[in-house]
Amino acid sequence: MTNRHTPVAHAAYLDLLRSWQTETVSEIRGAPTPVKRNGKTYWYDSYRIGQEVRKTYIGEDSPELRERLDRKKALATASEDRRKHRARLIRILRAEGFLGVDATTGSLLPAMSRAGVFRLGSAIVGTHAFRLYEGTLGVRNSFDLMAQTSDLDIASFERLSLALQDTVSPPLQQVLGDFSFAPVPGLKQEKVWRWQQTRNELLVEFLTPSFEDDEGIRPLPALGVYAHSLHHLNYLIAEPVPAIAVYRSGILVQVPRPERFAIHKLIVADRRRDGADSLKAHKDRIQAEFLIRVLTQDRPDDLKDAYGDALSCGPKWDQRIEKSLKMLPGSRGILDGL
Repeated sequence: MTNRHTPVAHAAYLDLLRSWQTETVSEIRGAPTPVKRNGKTYWYDSYRIGQEVRKTYIGEDSPELRERLDRKKALATASEDRRKHRARLIRILRAEGFLGVDATTGSLLPAMSRAGVFRLGSAIVGTHAFRLYEGTLGVRNSFDLMAQTSDLDIASFERLSLALQDTVSPPLQQVLGDFSFAPVPGLKQEKVWRWQQTRNELLVEFLTPSFEDDEGIRPLPALGVYAHSLHHLNYLIAEPVPAIAVYRSGILVQVPRPERFAIHKLIVADRRRDGADSLKAHKDRIQAEFLIRVLTQDRPDDLKDAYGDALSCGPKWDQRIEKSLKMLPGSRGILDGL
């Protein structure tokens, strides 16, 4: 049986999420301007500094974003009230036993958010994303010990990074350096995609989908860093959703859609090898099983669509999912019955 948060806690989380989404609009400096590219509309904050006109990416067009943009002036005058309201909501979530993030991650994420990492389309992936589904789905994480990690994985599309024509500010190298992170050199030391904090084990890794045979190192122009490219990642980070990390007054980030996360875990579990990777594969399957059980109750259509999308990607995807489901008969029964 799924252990759920109370309706009060879930409502507080959703209210906190809306408040932070509103806050991003209230901070617009100039005139919101729509720009069309490749059949999609993106909104930019256009403002002048001296003789120069600058454009900062706000987000992809949606009815919700347009509604917030229409209320921009009114929102700017109520910022302090929203801050007090968020503090109250965080107290409710803590009292309800919501998982928070550790102090190191909780300090780093707002700095990355202010620089524009999540505004420019990036998403937290891996176990940190799994922990954040507690608020998105309104369920208590029964596997907290399995949800511990010292890695923070940030994923983004290289092509989206190019299309948005905007960059983080300040540079991520500066942001990471301010928190005592040093680059972890690879075979090609000029293409750094991993950063280790010098005073503890926290590792920040940047990832991007691979559309080629190899899984090499690729640039992310909008973030100003390199990333390790991985197969199947394009499926995971398509259409990410906003989420709140519970730390201080909350941190607005992005995570993969939970149904895609669940199916992706079935895929990557089969990619793991012996040794330490076999333990990671076990963790992958537990997280997939947990999410599949929750989603079949609350979002069965979303889960069905995500499962069908993965199977339609070809026989290799089908084979990896099949191998993982052989070890998860309960999840196989759920997916077969959708």
